[in-house]
Amino acid sequence: MSNLKTTIPKGSWVLVTGVTGFVASQVAKQFLERGYKVRGTVRDIAKAAWLVEDVLKSYIDDGAFELTLVPDLAVDHALDEAVKGVSAVVHLVTIGAFDPDPNNVVAPTVACTMSALEAAMKEPSVQQFVYTSSKGAALTPSIGNDTNVGRDTWNDQAVQLAWAPAPYEPSRGMAVYFASKVAAEKEVWKFTTERKPHFTVNVVSPACIIGEPLNKKQPSFSAGWIPELYEGGTTYLDPSASIYFTDVKDVALLHVAAVLDPEVNNARLQIWGQHSSWTDIAAIMRNLRPHQQSIPEFPTPKYLTISTDQGETLALLKNWGSHGGWIPLEETVADNLSVCK
Repeated sequence: MSNLKTTIPKGSWVLVTGVTGFVASQVAKQFLERGYKVRGTVRDIAKAAWLVEDVLKSYIDDGAFELTLVPDLAVDHALDEAVKGVSAVVHLVTIGAFDPDPNNVVAPTVACTMSALEAAMKEPSVQQFVYTSSKGAALTPSIGNDTNVGRDTWNDQAVQLAWAPAPYEPSRGMAVYFASKVAAEKEVWKFTTERKPHFTVNVVSPACIIGEPLNKKQPSFSAGWIPELYEGGTTYLDPSASIYFTDVKDVALLHVAAVLDPEVNNARLQIWGQHSSWTDIAAIMRNLRPHQQSIPEFPTPKYLTISTDQGETLALLKNWGSHGGWIPLEETVADNLSVCK
C-alpha cells in the first residue's frame, strides 16, 4: 500500500464535514493514519470533546487535526473559511433524523451539499471532492425487487412517496431520507456537468453501515442496531428480510480511496458489502456471547434479489486495504458488540 500513487501528497489538508459522525470520524482517522492532515467541521465544539481529548488527541497535539465551527452548512458561504488551503473535501453531512416532512429535509440536504461544492469551486487548492450518498438514492430494497442498479438508477418511488400529500406519517421518514439523497446526488452530478469544476468529483453510496463506533456515546442510528439486538430489541429491524451490510471501516476506507486513487474519476461507487440477514447476525452474536439470553431467534430470512456491480469497489478495497476484500461479518459484529457490557 505504501507504494500506491496518490492524487494528493501526504501532509495535504483534507476537509471532512460533520467529523463527529459515525462514518466521518472513521474517515478522519484513516486519513490521519496515512499521514494526511484533517480539518473537521462541527456544529458544536463542546460535543466534539471526545475526539480532541481522547480518540484523536495525538493528532491534535501534532497539529495534524483541527476542528472548525460551522453551525449550519446550508447557509451561503458557510464553508468559505473552512475550505481554504485544503486539497480535498469529503462531504458526509446529511439530515438523518428521518423527519417525515420532506420540506424539512430535502431542500436543506441539497443546500448543504451545494454549499460544500460552491466553497470548493472558489478554492483553487481543492483537487478532489467526494460526496456521501446512499444505496437508497438508487432504490428501496424490498423482497421481489429484481433491480440491477447501474449508473443511472434512481429511487423515483421514494421521491413520489416522500412528496405525497400530507399528513406526513412517521412511516414516511425513510422515504423522505432516501428522497433527500436522490435530490442531493442529482445536484452533484448536475453541478459536475454544467460547472465543470477544477477538481475531480466522486460519489460513494453505502448500504447499511454497522461496526465499531470510535466512542461509545457517539450518536449513530445504525451503530445502535446490534447493541439494541443484544438487549432483545428489534425496533428498527425487519427480521424476515435479508440486507446488505458494510463495515464502517470499509466505508471509511473507500472514502479515502475515492480521494486518493488517481484512477477513480467521476465514479458512483456502490458500497453494498455483504448480503446477509439479521438471522445470520443474531447467530453470530449468540456464538460470540453464548451467555446472553436476550438475543432473539429469527425465522429463516427471505432473500433480496437486487444487485449491482461492485467490481470497482472491491478492487479499491484490495488495493487500499489489508483484508483483501470486505471485513468479515463476524469481525464487524464482534467490533460492534464491544460497546456492550
